[in-house]
Amino acid sequence: MTNFPGSPKLIKGAIVGLDLFNPLASIAIFQYNPEQISRSLAPQYSEAGGGRAEALRLAGPPAETISANLTLDLADQMEQGEAGPLGAGLTGYLAALEMLTYPKSLLVAANQVLLQMGTMEVIPPAAPLTLFIYGWKRVVPVKIESLSITETMHDPALNPIRADVSVSMKVLTYNDLAITHPGFWAFMAHQVVKEVLATVASVDNVGAVLGGDVKLI
Repeated sequence: MTNFPGSPKLIKGAIVGLDLFNPLASIAIFQYNPEQISRSLAPQYSEAGGGRAEALRLAGPPAETISANLTLDLADQMEQGEAGPLGAGLTGYLAALEMLTYPKSLLVAANQVLLQMGTMEVIPPAAPLTLFIYGWKRVVPVKIESLSITETMHDPALNPIRADVSVSMKVLTYNDLAITHPGFWAFMAHQVVKEVLATVASVDNVGAVLGGDVKLI
């Protein structure tokens, strides 16, 4: 493929799990950015009493769900002699996504040892802080709600070399996380960026209306 010198550099989206026990286990950079991303927002109104005067009082940020369809294809790389990590095709790349939903084996083993020692209470392992990154304006902490993988082509050793992945994520807000959790501040930064963008767009719209050129959002 020929690239023009003046072509803008394409930024790749990613889903990244930040885990102290295995920092590199869950970094999934999109091979191809999804053509479509669906976002659903449900406003969270306060249910506290107060009658009509409280009808529009917000209890917090909206409950947001992000859905995306990803395509992974190793066919072109295989023509150049590349066979994926450890020669296993797309298996490693798919595993990086799947590991976002697994407790780390080290923690599972440690908990089993504690149980055998008679520990009264064992705290379940926490999932890594997962960030959905789609450009610098959209970096949000998320929780994977569903992950569907369809392998559509395999090599002679039955390693997947083409796959479609559907992922659904719930955005975690400052209502979901403690103030000491990094995800709390990641969402705060996301909301501040959103407020700035909304303000600038609103000013542009007002200017357009006053100038006789109505701009629709």
